[in-house]
Amino acid sequence: MRQRKIGEVILDVRNISLSFGGVKALQGISFDVREHEVRAIIGPNGAGKSSMLNCINGVYHPQEGEIVFRGEVRRDMDTHHAAESGIGRTFQNLALFKGMSVLDNIMTGRNLRMKTGILAQALHLGPARAEELREREFVEHVIDFLEIQAYRKTPVGRLPYGLQKRVDLGRALAAQPQVLLLDEPMAGMNLEEKQDMCRFVLDINDEFGTTIVLIEHDMGVVMDISDRVVVLDYGKKIGDGTPDEVRNDPEVIKAYLGVSH
Repeated sequence: MRQRKIGEVILDVRNISLSFGGVKALQGISFDVREHEVRAIIGPNGAGKSSMLNCINGVYHPQEGEIVFRGEVRRDMDTHHAAESGIGRTFQNLALFKGMSVLDNIMTGRNLRMKTGILAQALHLGPARAEELREREFVEHVIDFLEIQAYRKTPVGRLPYGLQKRVDLGRALAAQPQVLLLDEPMAGMNLEEKQDMCRFVLDINDEFGTTIVLIEHDMGVVMDISDRVVVLDYGKKIGDGTPDEVRNDPEVIKAYLGVSH
């Protein structure tokens, strides 16, 4: 069994409420995430899982509550600020540049780290060229890590779905986030692809020391790789604890796992 070195709280979600008109997407949700852990968020469709991730990385601004990241209260944070501060994200629906190569797609995740201006980068002026070569070294490391060296020059649109999801993960990883939000990274994958993705998630957690917050519907995956699980149902938190605690919680069984399951 892996030995995770779990640290102090790095992300603290406090009493988050989010509404769209009369629809209450999240109602007073609180939970924390500890450094270097794999923290899963589970629940049926419409439970508010993606809305929760969208609040954490600044896509949505909750009407109530606050999010504390590394001890600092983040109010009205946008996605760019979230990425700059160390919160990375992948999305349920891939938003890759299909005509660009694997290498170039992952390089876009490195842009936050680059100091030279867009014009200098476009013209490949001296300092910009030197910086790009430095940053490309890390991107090549990510490509090797995700075992997609053979596709580095291939346009992403030509790759099978499972490999595209890996490229999406690589782009997020290229920014070296401290906390990586994964929104159903294994959705639509076959068993072999899921096993590969599980391995990469655990390796990112181990080798990069990245804290993972994961939405996933496959309960086998959640129970195998998570340190702690928070359970949402219709915008409310109904469970929070270790995988075993959540699996045996009567309210969770009734609302999500289903007695007949």
